[in-house]
Amino acid sequence: MSLKKGQQAPNFTLPSTSGNHFTLNKDAAGKSCIIYFYPKDFTRVCTAEACDFRDQFAAFRDLDIPVYGISRDSIETHLKFQKEFNLPFELLSDGTGQVCKAYDALIPLVRMPKRITYLLDSNHIVQGVFSDMFESKKHVDEMLAALNSK
Repeated sequence: MSLKKGQQAPNFTLPSTSGNHFTLNKDAAGKSCIIYFYPKDFTRVCTAEACDFRDQFAAFRDLDIPVYGISRDSIETHLKFQKEFNLPFELLSDGTGQVCKAYDALIPLVRMPKRITYLLDSNHIVQGVFSDMFESKKHVDEMLAALNSK
């Protein structure tokens, strides 16, 4: 399961590749945003997904929609991943998996994040959700479709 459309997104604070801690209700206050959860840096499908968000980043930027990627990888690993693939958005480290769990984005037994993407409005109410572990490109396509239908 995932958070449902119309549901309030939980607030959280996580370390970021920006060098600071990112707090949803503070750093994205009054802003719509995309938060995508993914299993692991440098894996085939996760890399494809991150690169899809990178390649479509201008469309999100033009709509003033920041993108944040979250996995359980360390900030050090995120920084290498971000640099190697020229990712223009922040990656957040959920080392404990608590944020993944709060967003129903954690596979319980293996404690690995699911591949799930949320579009949040300026009040951080879920406006779009897409979940598919093996399909990366549809995450970006679904978010763009949700934004263009407004």
